[in-house]
Amino acid sequence: MRISTQTFYEQSRTSMGSQQSSLLRVQQQLGAGTRILAPSDDPLGATRALAVSQSISLTAQYSASRNHAVQTLSLEENTLQSVTTLLQNVKSSLIEAGNGTMTDADRATIATTLQSNLDQLQGLANTDDGNGQFLFAGFRSGSAPFVRQADGSIQYNGDQGQRQVQVDASRQMAGTDDGRSIFQSVQSGAGYVASAPTSNTGSGVFSATSVVNPKDVNYGKDFIISFPTTGSYRVDTVSVPPTPLVAATPFTPGSAIAFGGLQISISGTPAAGDQVNVVTAKNAGSDVFAAIGDAIKALKTPVDGPENQALVLNALSTANRKLTNAHDNVLTVRSSVGSRLQELDSLAVNADNRTLYDKSYLSDLQDLDYSSAIAEFYQRQTALQASQQTFVKIQQISLFNYL
Repeated sequence: MRISTQTFYEQSRTSMGSQQSSLLRVQQQLGAGTRILAPSDDPLGATRALAVSQSISLTAQYSASRNHAVQTLSLEENTLQSVTTLLQNVKSSLIEAGNGTMTDADRATIATTLQSNLDQLQGLANTDDGNGQFLFAGFRSGSAPFVRQADGSIQYNGDQGQRQVQVDASRQMAGTDDGRSIFQSVQSGAGYVASAPTSNTGSGVFSATSVVNPKDVNYGKDFIISFPTTGSYRVDTVSVPPTPLVAATPFTPGSAIAFGGLQISISGTPAAGDQVNVVTAKNAGSDVFAAIGDAIKALKTPVDGPENQALVLNALSTANRKLTNAHDNVLTVRSSVGSRLQELDSLAVNADNRTLYDKSYLSDLQDLDYSSAIAEFYQRQTALQASQQTFVKIQQISLFNYL
């Protein structure tokens, strides 16, 4: 079959162009280190590689969120640890102040110490993250949540919002806890709080309240122990109308008084008209700042007789019970923070394993086999050179060579 010169040139050009393209593609693969230069090279592989790359990117974003959450929660844990230690010190001071041998000067010294503790507690409650964001302010994190008022009380100006952090594809986590839930709340099972009005005129001093029967039908209600006369008492619920639980009964100093599943004892001599309130922790007031403030006020009260001493001792006992409840609440929040930190550690381990798998799979999908690619490069380069040399030689052939 006769092949024209034009056809020969076209076929040769097409063949060498194809070989050059193949060689260039291998060169590009070697330069990029990947076998998929465009989706058309491997549509299925390219689609899978894109999905895996997106998974790796999302995992990295969640990792950054987890790191931020770890930093914030670690700061909260350290702060609450300091709060716990401070409250323990305050409770120890209150126990010391309840010693009957204390003078007014001794109590005033303890009051000064408690004022310093109160200032420290406010500082801890206003901890920020170093970037001007206050840890316990809820969503109002741009300003200090606990502000001292003109009367010396400390008011919470934050809210009860919890800043949520997306720490994994299907997990949002509270990255902070609001100040009200830490410093102005108690747990549902917190102990009863006994207190005596400052209007009491007798020398009755109450003990701590103990629970003897939590299944009592009246357990969980608030109660009033009143003294109609110097030598008798009665117990009623705080309700409208009140429910009598213990009718007028002869009073014996130091003897147990049982009611509503609770038990308390009162020493000294209550006067007619005196009363002792025994209420749930929630209804007693759960503000730890107010509890310390009340203790400071009581310690500054001069004691010039058994009646004033009873007022001071009862106030200290009430403050101590409230601080115990507050301390337990802080421990509960700390436990929650610790659980979240443990979960973040677990999520980080799972994410690292997932990333290793994804990167390995991505490598299988798109990474270049350099040995095979180099061999293919030289093979195609040799084939192209052979085609070029053959073209040149055939191009030089003429009938005049045979004449």
